Amino acid sequence: MPSQSVLNGREGIGVQWAYIGSFTSGGGRGITVAAVDPATGALTPRTSVDTVVNPSCLALAPGAGVLYAVSDTEPGAVAAFRAGADGSLTALGPPVDVGGSGPTHLAVAGRRLLTANYGSGSISSLALEPDGSLAGPPAVLAHRGSGPDPERQRGPHAHQVLPDPGGRWVLSVDLGTDSVRVCALDRATGELRLHAETALRAGSGPRHLAFHPDGEVVYVLHELEPQMTVCRWDPASGRLEPLAEVAIDPEGAPEGGRVHPSVVCVSHDGRFARAAVRGSNTVLTFSLSDGAEKPRLTSSVDCGGVWPRDLVADPSGRRLYVVNEWSGDITWFDVDADSGQLRRAGAVAVPAAACVVFS
Repeated sequence: MPSQSVLNGREGIGVQWAYIGSFTSGGGRGITVAAVDPATGALTPRTSVDTVVNPSCLALAPGAGVLYAVSDTEPGAVAAFRAGADGSLTALGPPVDVGGSGPTHLAVAGRRLLTANYGSGSISSLALEPDGSLAGPPAVLAHRGSGPDPERQRGPHAHQVLPDPGGRWVLSVDLGTDSVRVCALDRATGELRLHAETALRAGSGPRHLAFHPDGEVVYVLHELEPQMTVCRWDPASGRLEPLAEVAIDPEGAPEGGRVHPSVVCVSHDGRFARAAVRGSNTVLTFSLSDGAEKPRLTSSVDCGGVWPRDLVADPSGRRLYVVNEWSGDITWFDVDADSGQLRRAGAVAVPAAACVVFS
């Protein structure tokens, strides 16, 4: 039987919750719900739901109280849950097929749910019902192409998909084809139509991107070659233009080993960009004081675990949470408001942790 432990009945309205996805195939609990201490940022697990296999990425519908989870499997699927004020999760129907394999990322775009399907190299769009539940079948757009790495780039591997800040375009990051695609989304039918494709350095393996709050600068992090590409985003034309490449310092990597950057995020105030680096197990902070287009490395700290897969600021921006997959924990850091420096503040065990989102 699926498990969901009983919540502490004294908790309820007004409590902030963290939703943590983990790999059930690696011993994870599925989706863990943890209470967030407003004073310290500490996470205290309260309940877990194991009805979704490998929920490696989660997303909350803005203001709707609905949590979505990918099922990183073959074939791939997504599931929807009503997120209660008491932290409980109630399934809104069974998981729905995404029309692709190995979905690794998802995002809400109006009344559509988007997924990036790594295994099949495609992106999908599913309709959302008024109550937030999912409706099929999906509209699927297959990527085409390959890259020079014979092990990782024999075909397309869509790793991330998200709408641009204006909501007009959909961007998808493809590790297999060394490119970022820009698509138009038909809000009525869910159809995705390729609009433009931006080629990045061959063999670099782009994995994840983040927008600067100004909506005009994008940071693309690469997994196969440790670098970050700074791009200019034109929302009017839907074009992404590479401007500069920033090296991701491999200091701290095992001797003879490689590092694999995983995720980039930008502080709410737009003053700092940060990147998690697997292999060296570090979090890098870049100052943007010289301009959003000119990141400058200012610090590197130990991530507090092994193989940092996700990096998320809490809604207040006062803390940064690092999800360490191989060591099975989440470490949080206090963020100095002036310097952006990180100070380790605590950690909690979450086996095979993959991602975290906050209510």
